Amino acid sequence: MTNSSLTLMLGLLVGIAAARARADEANVWPFWVGETADQASAASPVPATDAGWDEGFDSWTGLGPFLFSKPAPEGERLEGFRPFYVERTSASGQAQESTVLYPLFYYRSYGSNYSWSLFKLINRYGSKDGAPPTAKTEEHTLDIWPFYFSRDTGVPGTSYHAVLPIAGDMLDRFGYDRISWRLFPAYVQTERHGEVRTSFPWPFLSETHGTGNGFALWPLFGRTVEKGSLYREFYLWPFGWNNSVAPAFNAPDGTAPTREVGFLPLFTREHGPGFDSGNYLWPFFGYTRRTAPYHYDETRYFWPFLVQGRGEGHSVDRWGPFYTHSDMDGMDKTWVMWPLWRQARWTDDALTQTKTQFFYFLYWSLKQQDANNPAVAPAEKFHIWPLYSSWDNGAGHRQVEALSPMEVFFPNNDDVRQAWTPFFALYRRDEDVSGAIEGSILWNGITWAEDPKRGRSDFHLGPLLGVERRPDGGRVSVGGGLFGMRRGPAGSAWRLFLFEFSPKVGKGAPTQR
Repeated sequence: MTNSSLTLMLGLLVGIAAARARADEANVWPFWVGETADQASAASPVPATDAGWDEGFDSWTGLGPFLFSKPAPEGERLEGFRPFYVERTSASGQAQESTVLYPLFYYRSYGSNYSWSLFKLINRYGSKDGAPPTAKTEEHTLDIWPFYFSRDTGVPGTSYHAVLPIAGDMLDRFGYDRISWRLFPAYVQTERHGEVRTSFPWPFLSETHGTGNGFALWPLFGRTVEKGSLYREFYLWPFGWNNSVAPAFNAPDGTAPTREVGFLPLFTREHGPGFDSGNYLWPFFGYTRRTAPYHYDETRYFWPFLVQGRGEGHSVDRWGPFYTHSDMDGMDKTWVMWPLWRQARWTDDALTQTKTQFFYFLYWSLKQQDANNPAVAPAEKFHIWPLYSSWDNGAGHRQVEALSPMEVFFPNNDDVRQAWTPFFALYRRDEDVSGAIEGSILWNGITWAEDPKRGRSDFHLGPLLGVERRPDGGRVSVGGGLFGMRRGPAGSAWRLFLFEFSPKVGKGAPTQR
């Protein structure tokens, strides 16, 4: 997809700016703003597939935040008409991902395979035309929630088509090896790890066979006996239970099962090798005593408000909702006046990380510090919702944007960042490791750039006014070059000009994240 065909009017307006094809910025805001890469670094050359009125520009925006095209990592390119359509293409021009009014619809490409989803209710996965005939690419799935589920692998034994509530046989879905139904909920059968449970109707009457055998009349009573001394029972669900549960998969051979008994709200108890926990008049009084694999003792009063625990690498002090401090396996957490203030500190992959929050999202910050060299400058990002967000990689690259109502809720969602975040970013600022600064207000309506090392600075008030400074001279232009003044090297006089549309102006607006 190339956005040059969207409107004839836009093309004509950009044609005026394209007369400055080798300038760093061409500005006919609000219709179009084009930007080339920093010629010193040539970091993001224009792909060969781009041509036409936008040729020669590495990135551009049009109609404020709506139209855009910009380079992406690894030679890819992002372009679209926010929020209606955003597309990511590979260096060869092949579509890798498309979204339409995200999260309403998205399309993604995975090598020989693809997937798309309509509001997470209609989901499709399959292989592209011409994909090699491997087992993976032959698999096609289509889900229409909650009525239709299908998988087609080309092999009858692993393929299925299921229609709810009429009939269905699904394989390897929702944590079960098999789920079958006929006139749901009249008949339902599930299978997991060799245990087959049949309900008629679900969930009231069921029987179990296979690795477990039992019977249940829900919610009155149910019992399932597994191999050896393992069993599960419930009485007046969810109030009473009596279970003998298998030890964890990594427990040594011969480890005794864990016993779980309870009748709410009078008492509950769990007892196993090196572990004992109980509650009385739940949830008011309780305790935990552990001797393996580590020592830990905990006492609870009016849980979850008053809790105190001590052990090897574990401690808890809670006087909720006023104050809580816990340290569990290196995860140090503190709450003050829950849910107003929270801080968590931990070390992961040689990075000491500190997360601080005020009322979950009104203030949110994350600082990362080299655990082996605390003298190294930390990396940090923080949000003051919905006004402000900033990023600092600790190596001299900093970014700021305002307004910013989306980032704190979707910190790792690139689809939201590309389709929605720019609408609110009235102000942006970017500083790189060299000290060069770029800024933008009102979606490139006002832009400025400063590069002290190269002796360059620029200011643009849309197409109305441009001010540029270079080591070899300066320039002030009106109307994008209709008229203005310029001068050569230091000591030269200012001279008037008319209709000069090919200046070497500044780099322009910061690249959007």
